[in-house]
Amino acid sequence: MKRISILMLALGLSCVRAHRVNKHKPWIETSYHGIITENTDVVLLDPPLVALDKDAPVPYAGEICGFHVQGLSAPFVAVVLNSTSGEGQLRARGPVDCESHRDFTFIIQAHDCGTGPEGRGEKRSHKAAVHVQVGDVNEFPPVFGQLEYHGSVTEGKVFDSILQVQASDQDCSPQYSQICNYQITSHDTAFAIDRNGNIRNTESLSFDQKSHYKIRVTAFDCGQKRAALDAVVHIHVKPVCKPGWQGWNKLVDYEPGTGSKLLFPKMHLETCEGSVSWIRTTVDLESGGDGRGCDRQSYSERSLQKLCGASSGSTDLLPAPSGAFNWTATLVTESGRDSDLTYQFDGRQAAKIPDWAVPQNLTDQFTITTWMKHGPSPGQRAEKETLLCNSDKTEMNRHHYSLYVHNCRLVFLLRTDYTHTHSFRPAEFHWKLEQICDKEWHYYVISVDFPVVTLYVDGVTYDPYLVTDDWPIHSSQIDVQLTVGACWQGGEVSKAKFTQYFRGSLSGLTIRPGKIESQTIISCLQACKEGLDITSLESLGPRIKFHLNPAQSLVVMEGEDLEQMNGALRKVSYINSRQFPSMGARHLRISTAVQCFGEDVCISVPDIEAAVMVMQPSEPRITITGVEHMTIPASDLALGLSLFRDLHIISTVTKSDEPTNTDHRSVVLKEITHNLDYCDIIVLGEELKAGLESLELQHSALLGKHLEYANSSTGMSIYGVDSISHYTEVIRQVRYQSRQAVDSVRTFRLTCSELNGRYTSDQYTLQVRIKQRMFFCIHTKPRL
Repeated sequence: MKRISILMLALGLSCVRAHRVNKHKPWIETSYHGIITENTDVVLLDPPLVALDKDAPVPYAGEICGFHVQGLSAPFVAVVLNSTSGEGQLRARGPVDCESHRDFTFIIQAHDCGTGPEGRGEKRSHKAAVHVQVGDVNEFPPVFGQLEYHGSVTEGKVFDSILQVQASDQDCSPQYSQICNYQITSHDTAFAIDRNGNIRNTESLSFDQKSHYKIRVTAFDCGQKRAALDAVVHIHVKPVCKPGWQGWNKLVDYEPGTGSKLLFPKMHLETCEGSVSWIRTTVDLESGGDGRGCDRQSYSERSLQKLCGASSGSTDLLPAPSGAFNWTATLVTESGRDSDLTYQFDGRQAAKIPDWAVPQNLTDQFTITTWMKHGPSPGQRAEKETLLCNSDKTEMNRHHYSLYVHNCRLVFLLRTDYTHTHSFRPAEFHWKLEQICDKEWHYYVISVDFPVVTLYVDGVTYDPYLVTDDWPIHSSQIDVQLTVGACWQGGEVSKAKFTQYFRGSLSGLTIRPGKIESQTIISCLQACKEGLDITSLESLGPRIKFHLNPAQSLVVMEGEDLEQMNGALRKVSYINSRQFPSMGARHLRISTAVQCFGEDVCISVPDIEAAVMVMQPSEPRITITGVEHMTIPASDLALGLSLFRDLHIISTVTKSDEPTNTDHRSVVLKEITHNLDYCDIIVLGEELKAGLESLELQHSALLGKHLEYANSSTGMSIYGVDSISHYTEVIRQVRYQSRQAVDSVRTFRLTCSELNGRYTSDQYTLQVRIKQRMFFCIHTKPRL
């Protein structure tokens, strides 16, 4: 009895132990990656599917009884291969298809066998992510997009590509879905095909020998499976024809002052019997020699701003060298007297703007304008190329504002100082445009209405693609230096020097503080008085569309009717409304694109290079007449003497009179009316004595006129584009004042100019003899 009790006690203790033996959960990896080839059922996992249990080798508790796959869209099941070692295998429930599903992601868990044969008290492992990719099998052959192709080739020519065939493959992997090769299956052909399906002829073909070729083409995917069906390619040989424009002259003469002149009155397009469905023609005129707005060959930027109604107060930083405006004298100008205001910078030239000429009061509103021609910078690491820079003159090297080009990007820097704000503010504005490095002239306007900075290029608005902020500059007593063509480095170096040189061409660089110009004025400033025109717009035809750009240098016409297009092009004319246009050739380029029915582009029309030759205009002769000698008492000079009260300015041109029955054509002088752009009164001999002598002009004399003046001890300059009569009226009001009671002689010389010095007057000289007292006499030169 005692033994039975002990046995029962032992059994009881073992039962208790059995309930406590399954202490641990199975362990598996946290994630698995697998691959299964489509149409198979076993997944190859990395790492292998193995579950471990720390309860081993205890039966049941240390054994693995199963794996659970969680995920409704996962067509997989996991089976246990060995419960003791925990090895398992992932299998597909059915066939998997790569083309319908390329990968699967689901959850898997392992569970042990619990505490006994019934599986009670089982423990589950953590959840692991399984990613299974479906491997592709090369099931599908390539299929051509169309089974027949048509192309054409002109006889006698070998083409790089006549047409392109294209096949595709439905397999899911890059290896089996990509087309790796095309092949011509026809024998003895004069054609070849490349891996992209482009068919070319290997020899020139003859229309007379054979006008039509029929070849077969097959395709192979990258698994070398061949297309089930070949494509048939029809290639037609066309007889020799030279499509292009006919009936045009390479050189068209233009006589100034004759209005508009038709450029192509007999022109027509030969299409070699091609059936044209659409045609577009572009006529591009390169006006003048430098490609800028044409009036820039005539007037300064400052004068043009007045003519276009821009606000006053602008400073021309690149004026023509003269008297006080002499800082551009050392710069290199482009050749030709019509381009005296165009400066070339080769990375070695720059100019300092005198302190008295530097624009003041640049606060939150101002405008910078310039014409610029610039190309890509040499070398891989391009440096900054400065157009305009305002930097410390000494001690430090701070840039207060600057405009520069860097890696074909235009950058405008504007640093405020602590007198305005102590906060982080926009400081650098970046634009990336093709025009900056295309080696062509473009008109740039930087319009500042802080914190908004807008760029206009040829009248089109561009916002910056990047704006970077910076702290304001600390206030200091350091003077600043404004420069053009480079930046002045006055501090942080042993010797002050220029740096960040500009390479390109500039013209009309101005700064105007305090006013933002309208887009209408900006468009006027870049406008041109010569260009293309279309006569009789009403007769162009209802199906012709045309576009004439604002500069009138580009005409684009398109339509579907060839004859209407021929008629429209015959109406394109050249017009030049400048009174004295620059003599020389204006180059023309005509480019054409043609489409035919059923084809994208059926013929290639060669571009046409032509020119309009502007003949030499009748040059004006500007003549100044008036009193040449004066003798006056010194007492009369205290209130001022009107030096030129008898002044007369006339302009004449040489004209050929019509011939009569008895004599040949005769030459006559004809007085004409035109504008002047400056008149200089120069003091010959000693300069005017400060505080004792001066030239005076009341500002009221300039009211209602496009004129300004500058005064110094060496003379007076009156400038601006205005009529001869207005200039005469203003100059007559110039007074000479003197407080000297001594006998002396003063000599003044007057010259006037039109078209920025292209036409200058004769030199008119006036000698004033000053006596303490006596009579005065006047000697007058007869008028012409």
